[in-house]
Amino acid sequence: MIEAHQLTKRYGERTAVDHLDFTVRPGSVTGFLGPNGAGKSTTMRMIIGLDAPTAGTVSVNGRRYARHAAPLQEVGALLEARSIHPGRSAFDHLMAQAYTHGIPRRRVEEVIELTGLQSVARKRAGAFSLGMGQRLGIAAALLGDPGTIMLDEPVNGLDPEGVLWIRTLLTGLAAEGRTVFVSSHLMSEMALVADHLIVVGRGRLLADTTVRDLVRQAGGDTVLVATADPARLREVLTGPGVEVSGRAGSEELQVTGVSARDVGLRAAEHGIALFALTTASVSLEDAFMDLTRDAVEYHGVGGTGTAPAAATAAATELPGRAA
Repeated sequence: MIEAHQLTKRYGERTAVDHLDFTVRPGSVTGFLGPNGAGKSTTMRMIIGLDAPTAGTVSVNGRRYARHAAPLQEVGALLEARSIHPGRSAFDHLMAQAYTHGIPRRRVEEVIELTGLQSVARKRAGAFSLGMGQRLGIAAALLGDPGTIMLDEPVNGLDPEGVLWIRTLLTGLAAEGRTVFVSSHLMSEMALVADHLIVVGRGRLLADTTVRDLVRQAGGDTVLVATADPARLREVLTGPGVEVSGRAGSEELQVTGVSARDVGLRAAEHGIALFALTTASVSLEDAFMDLTRDAVEYHGVGGTGTAPAAATAAATELPGRAA
């Protein structure tokens, strides 16, 4: 479990992380989302002690990272896949880390096989492609068989087979009861693997919720219905947890809190003819863009903070600790 309390990091006058409170629990994949400059990488660096908080605390399994006797066996982290000696082979890189914790050679061989590095294990890591470098970084994160795994943009450089592999790996680790914390800009992947989301913008917490709830709040469960008798249908549908809205004089209604199937059944029971019945389609990306629209720091040329500009900004992580 990862717990942050009022976690804050300032660089001079700039606040990269601003009083964050969140908990990453075991048994699920938690996505860590935010535009460029939101403070995601800085937060992850503070979790494993690479940066010291200006204020607040962050702990893993009840302790600061540095206080764990065998930190690699508590937290496995991938923050920068290229942070390896380019002249060292993948096998030697992993063995060097294993020696620091008394991890046996057989575990190094296991993670090499798990990450598909068998054919290049004896080759110099400096010659690796981006995707192979990612696999080596993930192998290092898993080396100590930790209960907490933290990965920053793990699918960078991976081909479709690799993306499917990491997707299966993450869900499998969570199913084993581990804490899995993943930062990514690929909303399509987060929609497939994440159970919970922590969303930040300009260093502040914007949402701590499930994927389903975030999409629903953005209108993902809205039913659009058209009828010749909207007033009567409104009466039929009105109830606890159900909201019905629509313009005066219009035959169309927007309904939340009830499924399209139930709307159709209730209308049929009361003899109300329907002309159209659909469910609004809102993706996680749509919901994310709507939530973070005012928190985008880096815009494309001519960007005004609208969704297209935000999408441009979210497409590629800019360098710097405040990412």
